[in-house]
Amino acid sequence: MNMPIRNGADHKRSFIASRQEAQRVERYARLIRAGLLKTREQKRREREKKRERSFYMMWSTDDAEDKNMRRITDHIPAPKRNLPSHAESYNPPPEFLFNEREMRIWKKQEETPWKRKLHYVPQKYSSLRQVPAYPKFIKERFTRCMDLYLCPRARKMRLTIEPEDLLPKLPSPKDLQPFPTVQSMVFNGHTDMVRCISIDPLGQYLLSGSDDMTIKIWEISTGRCLRTIPVGGIVRSIEWNPNKALSLVAVVADRKLLIINPGVGDHLIVSKTDSILSTPPVQASIVSDKVKAVVQWDDATPEEWENGIRLVLNHFKEIKQVTWHGRGDYAATVMPDGANRSVLIHQMSTRRSQLPFAKSKGLVQSVLFHPIRPFLFVATQKNIRIYDLVKQELFKKLMSYAKWISSMAIHPGGDNLIVGTYDRKMLWFDLDLSTKPYKTLRLHSTAVRSVAFHKRYPLFASGSDDRALIVSHGMVYNDLLQNPLVVPLKLLKEHEDCSDFGIFGVTFHPTEPWVFSCGADKTIRLFT
Repeated sequence: MNMPIRNGADHKRSFIASRQEAQRVERYARLIRAGLLKTREQKRREREKKRERSFYMMWSTDDAEDKNMRRITDHIPAPKRNLPSHAESYNPPPEFLFNEREMRIWKKQEETPWKRKLHYVPQKYSSLRQVPAYPKFIKERFTRCMDLYLCPRARKMRLTIEPEDLLPKLPSPKDLQPFPTVQSMVFNGHTDMVRCISIDPLGQYLLSGSDDMTIKIWEISTGRCLRTIPVGGIVRSIEWNPNKALSLVAVVADRKLLIINPGVGDHLIVSKTDSILSTPPVQASIVSDKVKAVVQWDDATPEEWENGIRLVLNHFKEIKQVTWHGRGDYAATVMPDGANRSVLIHQMSTRRSQLPFAKSKGLVQSVLFHPIRPFLFVATQKNIRIYDLVKQELFKKLMSYAKWISSMAIHPGGDNLIVGTYDRKMLWFDLDLSTKPYKTLRLHSTAVRSVAFHKRYPLFASGSDDRALIVSHGMVYNDLLQNPLVVPLKLLKEHEDCSDFGIFGVTFHPTEPWVFSCGADKTIRLFT
């Protein structure tokens, strides 16, 4: 009977893989992958390959099976020489031969030969056998050889980009409603060009000024003319006082700034305004002679009082624009020909004027008050300067890179500004982002004369001499990291052409998404 010598159990290491063997196998596998550990068959093939003699073409690769050269892995062929043109012919056409002027210019460029269009002078021979040897042949061949081995060659990787990918992703105009789309009403009554319009803060009445030396007050809901006031001069700018507790209108007529009570709206507000303006305030300080030479405050005559005129401010130069401060007590006027006295600030409660600037920084075109902060925007021909009225210093200077600024409008939030120029551009400035334009819009074919922001809706509009009123979407976000969204929405072209002039003024309704425009065709149009 056969019996085992040992009846003990197998050891654990007899059926568990050895760690040393696994490390050794892993090392061999790594060497095989790297090509450092070869089998006996591979070593035998390498020995036989070394014994064989290899032959190849030393200077050419025509017979080589490889597409690439043996010494140059990525060969770039040299550019070929340009083919000869008609001017290099031995019998070129007459238009290719140099005249005296062209020959004189060619000789002057001897010290700068790279500026020459041709490096030779075209010559004409009657037959080919009369053509002499080319004297610059050896030099040109030497230059060609120098270019071949000294000039580095490189491949230019061309990007294949779809044209659609270059266009910005803008939302559909249908998703940005409401905005004006159709003409709803035409206000007829003026006998000459309508240069400016303004709407009262409640949005009930419309004020217009024309070259027929009158201003008209219209009721927006019916289109009826309520009142016509003669002002005795061409009306270049008008603006309704933004203070709802006062019934005041500022009108620019030649060299006069007229403060008018239109006499429409709430009778209590109208009578309160008259009582305030009828009693002149006590002058606590003496007005300087410098200010007196620029502007003089006069009370209205009895005839002017009947027409609603309450105060007359006589300036020493022609006024171009007037604008109100947000609280309605201050007004600023612009006289482009006034040099360092171009801008004047008037206070209605004290009947005093002041000159904010001592030096002229350019031909002033327009001024605006900041809606929230004590800033004054002054636009010259090419730049916009922002002044701090409290500290009395320059706060910021905006570079427009335009030839001539025509108008500007500030966003109700106060951080964005649009500027219209006579060179057909509209510039959007983000005051928190940069002093350069955030976006340049080239939507018009002629000069942009007026721009405007809506006070409630994210809309802005521009009017031009091409009779086009363009309404655009301009969303300003509270997040400072997100840039404003600007999308052109609608082109409204209802005005008629008149002496190469189009739209002079653009303004929005204070509460509704409506826009008004006035132009050289003597009409005011409402788009809703």
